[in-house]
Amino acid sequence: MKKKVYITRKLPQVIYKKLADKFEVKMWDKTDQPVPREILIEEVKEMDGLFCLLTETIDQVVIENAPKLKVIANMAVGYNNINIQTATEKGIIVTNTPGVLTETTADLTFALLMATARRVVEASDYLRNGEWKTWSPMQLTGQDIYGATLGIIGMGRIGQALVKRAKGFDMNIIYYNRSRKPAMEKEMGIQYMELKELLQASDYISILIPYSSEVHHLIGEKELKLMKKSAILINTARGGIVDEAALFDALKTGEIWAAGLDVFEQEPVNLDSSLLTLPNVVTLPHIGSASEKTRLKMADLAAENLICVLNGEAALTRVN
Repeated sequence: MKKKVYITRKLPQVIYKKLADKFEVKMWDKTDQPVPREILIEEVKEMDGLFCLLTETIDQVVIENAPKLKVIANMAVGYNNINIQTATEKGIIVTNTPGVLTETTADLTFALLMATARRVVEASDYLRNGEWKTWSPMQLTGQDIYGATLGIIGMGRIGQALVKRAKGFDMNIIYYNRSRKPAMEKEMGIQYMELKELLQASDYISILIPYSSEVHHLIGEKELKLMKKSAILINTARGGIVDEAALFDALKTGEIWAAGLDVFEQEPVNLDSSLLTLPNVVTLPHIGSASEKTRLKMADLAAENLICVLNGEAALTRVN
């Protein structure tokens, strides 16, 4: 008898077929709409495997309603949408998709940094709205990137990939990480600083750490006040790491110069969010890994994890 798998979002046919060839698969048939929670809770009751996205909250209620569940394959690097403790207590293996999205996310991070620094979105709107009447010496001036100081919070795979891109702009690179990496400092020509010193010294601050309760609002009012008034904050990690109310105040009052955000505390972000009213904020809808090749690689890795576990083999990228 085939094992049963539930997929929480419509996937490309090649990924669906990969799973359907081996298991009895049921899939939510919407591409752009998350599976409603009540349907998810009902569907997982008889499932051996769950293929989910970061849009699904796989909490204690969901897990306890799935007595046969053996694996939760999350199509994301982060897994703060899953109650890891409960899954572990129930003997359920949780997997994620690291590695395959490193370069794509680093690309987006640097693109967001450049777009924010040079006011690219604001300038495009300026033209489209018919405001471009003449040229003037200080019109839409931004911040230089070449030779500036980049502070990276979190020196994991994506942080290291970002270093390579910044080196092409001859940036001075400093970093803060839970554990210092002396060999990498020497190899990549970067310098370690404590968080306070990094915030004070950086022209650009890029957040690239995973979310956990320990780093909730790591960047708040106190930290924003430490930054240069010309500083630009880039967040392509997770929204809860930055206190959005404090960020709004800092941007509104000129405590910092601008911010580029691919992630928010609530996603999708509420259109009433005060951050969306500011011209010095560039906003994106969590597209850090959104290239066709990378998203297919992520889906494939999640599927492979699911197949391995349900076949009694070790998961490729196990979390717990």
